[in-house]
Amino acid sequence: MSGLLVGMDAGASKLAIRIESADGERLVDIAIAADGWEAEPADDAVAWLLRHLTSVLPAGGRIAALGLGAQGCDNPEVAAALRDTLGAAGIPAVVVNDAALLVPAAGALAGIGVIAGTGAIAVGVSATGEALAAGGWGWVLGDDAGAVGLVREAVKAALLANDAGEPDDGLLSALLATYHVTTAERLARAVNDEPTIENWAPHAPAVFTAADAGSARAERVIAAGADHLAVLVDQLLGRGAIGDIVVAAGGVIMRQPRLRDAFAQRLRTQHPELSFQVLPDAPVAGAVTLARRLAHFD
Repeated sequence: MSGLLVGMDAGASKLAIRIESADGERLVDIAIAADGWEAEPADDAVAWLLRHLTSVLPAGGRIAALGLGAQGCDNPEVAAALRDTLGAAGIPAVVVNDAALLVPAAGALAGIGVIAGTGAIAVGVSATGEALAAGGWGWVLGDDAGAVGLVREAVKAALLANDAGEPDDGLLSALLATYHVTTAERLARAVNDEPTIENWAPHAPAVFTAADAGSARAERVIAAGADHLAVLVDQLLGRGAIGDIVVAAGGVIMRQPRLRDAFAQRLRTQHPELSFQVLPDAPVAGAVTLARRLAHFD
């Protein structure tokens, strides 16, 4: 077996690996926990990637090219260091931010990719080929439309209303239920005592449950998340991003129609020239496409 095309998508919570033959036969398609992933330093990152890759690489397979989309690669220097380190290991590679996999995964050559999953980021490319990114600063500073950011903003909204003596409109009770606590004070403690992605992100569905039940506060949190994504698109367009499509992916935007529809509506209003598509395949498909282009197998 020879001439394998490898796609890898290293995100905040999972590593997806897809391996295809030159003629398009899918040989491997798995997703595992991305425990320990860091894009820097490059030597350690590549060792981590190859450890997982070699565990699933078909026997006798030779890698013709590897496409990697990885969290932490919005900095061109970081991406270049990973590419060069993989090259030194004998693996021709193209390395981009994980959000940059969306447009090639959708079969387009240029456009804006938007991820709203654990975090939130948008990426594009300029007419000169410069990689552009907006958002993705992490849940402490932003990522308002990601699972962690939505929980952060929802808890703040519920606690602020409680402090003002306003009646619960359903958001506070939904958050109390998901955290298995009984008072606003205990909610604050449950959130603050363990300020981690693992303690916050899984509770994002409660925000949408509250909105579905009629909570205006939850609806405002979701609307603000959609606004955040629209601003990211605006920022990239203002910096010269090209293409006429916005491709969205990520667990939150794909599973929660309230956020998806609100974001799509903002795009229709502000940028009617752009089409909008939710990615029909996993983002790792874009990594395979990049590998195929690098190997000139397309």
